[in-house]
Amino acid sequence: MLEDLSHHILDIAENGVNAGADEISISIDDSGDMLLLSVRDNGRGMTEETVKAVVNPFYTTRTERRVGLGLPFLKQLAELCGGVFSVSSEPGRGTQVTASFLKTSIDVPPLGDVPSTLMTLFIGYPGIAWKYIHRRNEKEFSADSVELREALGGGNVFLEPALALGVKEYIETNIDELYE
Repeated sequence: MLEDLSHHILDIAENGVNAGADEISISIDDSGDMLLLSVRDNGRGMTEETVKAVVNPFYTTRTERRVGLGLPFLKQLAELCGGVFSVSSEPGRGTQVTASFLKTSIDVPPLGDVPSTLMTLFIGYPGIAWKYIHRRNEKEFSADSVELREALGGGNVFLEPALALGVKEYIETNIDELYE
């Protein structure tokens, strides 16, 4: 079961990786009455028929299991929390998954460990250009894996434990500052 939004982010982002994306953007907007999560990729995209099918828990393109529960659970959770879920996609252009949650709902999931999720993605998929934007009211924090890599000397610097820990702490500190 995907217990918090960081787990949903990981699931959706890995869908983009599996769809051949080389750029994936993740955004969280925690302003106003709604919490908005969006993940956009430039992968293969999907037909209209496939977009309708991906919210069916018994539909998956994976061969190692016969169910795909991530998107159906996220859709159910968003609707349970008074929000909206959508998938927009176009073959050859990529996919965007968006979910919103009414923050006063008792069922709104916690954000979870977003910094660890981002580091998992940065380390596990170094060929992807990852962009993360987190907004809260008038404040905004963004992290770009390509810019971070260049600033730290190039290559897959995220494999260097001390640098990876420093980047994780940088992301964590900046997200925490949005809530001060």
